[in-house]
Amino acid sequence: MSKIATRVFGQQAGFIGQGIGRSIGRSIGRSIDRNKDRNKDWKIEWARQAAIVISASFFVALCARVTVPLPFTPVPLTLQNFGVLTVGLLLGSRRGFAALALYLAEGAVGLPVFSLGGGIAYLLGPTGGFLLAYPLVAFVAGNIFERSSERSSRRFAWAALSSMAAELVLFAGGLSWLAVLTHSVSLAIRFGLYWFVFAEVIKVLLASSLAARWHQHRSA
Repeated sequence: MSKIATRVFGQQAGFIGQGIGRSIGRSIGRSIDRNKDRNKDWKIEWARQAAIVISASFFVALCARVTVPLPFTPVPLTLQNFGVLTVGLLLGSRRGFAALALYLAEGAVGLPVFSLGGGIAYLLGPTGGFLLAYPLVAFVAGNIFERSSERSSRRFAWAALSSMAAELVLFAGGLSWLAVLTHSVSLAIRFGLYWFVFAEVIKVLLASSLAARWHQHRSA
């Protein structure tokens, strides 16, 4: 009897072991499949975000082509700032910063993405202060707007406020660099501010209206 019992017990233990092994194998297989799916989803999402950032940098470059040189200042009138504000408001602080940092890198290596061309020389010229401030401008616009638009229905007002705060950063950088080049604060203000106030107000209103409509459409 003891031998028979031992044999039966051994068979049962074997069946149980096989069952546990198959169960563990299936669990491991499912875990591997889930990890593969997560990795695949992560790669797709990363590629999507990268495409958005690259497209945003090209959008700013396209806006920069709309340029009107002014004979009384070395700083041209351009749609570039509108593109920067729009990118910051639509993409948010981090992606906006990344898009404009990429934009500067594209220009620095010689791609003609700036309003007057491309190359390191443009970053050191009269418009260099404005250009180098762009990533921070997009970050400020996006950071203020993304924090406020989630809690308020006044999206246009918050977008306009965000854009005006970003404009302060833009002109702080641009005028500071002009003051260094001209050795005169008054000349820097004359060359980089007086002739652009009205145009910047229009750009702020356009970018704010576009951003407010976009976020309203997404939340509908």
